[in-house]
Amino acid sequence: MSTALPEYYFRVRDNGAFVFRVDTENRQRRIDMDQIAVVNIRNGEIRAHGDRELSSRDLAEIKAWMDERSETLARREVDDIHRAVDHLNLTTHWVQSRASDAQLDEVTDALLMAMHDLRSVLVRKKADRLMRQRKD
Repeated sequence: MSTALPEYYFRVRDNGAFVFRVDTENRQRRIDMDQIAVVNIRNGEIRAHGDRELSSRDLAEIKAWMDERSETLARREVDDIHRAVDHLNLTTHWVQSRASDAQLDEVTDALLMAMHDLRSVLVRKKADRLMRQRKD
């Protein structure tokens, strides 16, 4: 484990983070975290906290974190979809082999509607992609 602490700490929240500058250079030798900004990943907004002015280094570190975080979230999103495909397969097996009539009565309509909606969107999106490929 490294003994050096990072200069910045990002407390993740739903659509971004609170950004703190980490300070260990004080008389008590304790870790101080001073909030310097709030970041919104969705719209790219970086707001200085309070009356602070962010340095060019602060902005560079925040933007680098935002880029890395966006890539991480994109990878997770695709991974979640692959997991959903696995879960659909497991659901199919459950329906075929273990589900009781009462359990099927409870979930069938919701599953059919969700699957119909998903299928409709997938078919439309695939048709759009094929049409664009033909134009190119």
